[in-house]
Amino acid sequence: MCAGRKAELCTMSSMQSQERRQEPRHGLARLAKIQLGTGVPPLYCLVTDISDGGVRVHANGFHVPDEFRLLMAGDGPFQNGDYRVIWRLGQEVGAKLLRVA
Repeated sequence: MCAGRKAELCTMSSMQSQERRQEPRHGLARLAKIQLGTGVPPLYCLVTDISDGGVRVHANGFHVPDEFRLLMAGDGPFQNGDYRVIWRLGQEVGAKLLRVA
């Protein structure tokens, strides 16, 4: 039986064993920004993995809205895009790419 912090770890373990992604994911630790809305300054977050269809984001100290723009400009194949949250676990969210921005 899972309780408290153990429940969170059990959920993570369950999510890992029931992989539902259709595209392979690639682990990374890339600083990015989340645009929470028009006229609101973007906040920093950490992208911990990425696939062609989505991302896993660690947001330290703020709530990620159900839809947001992720700003990852820079080197590599990373593109800015609009995302929709698919799951939440503590400070982490998994989000699906809606469109490249």
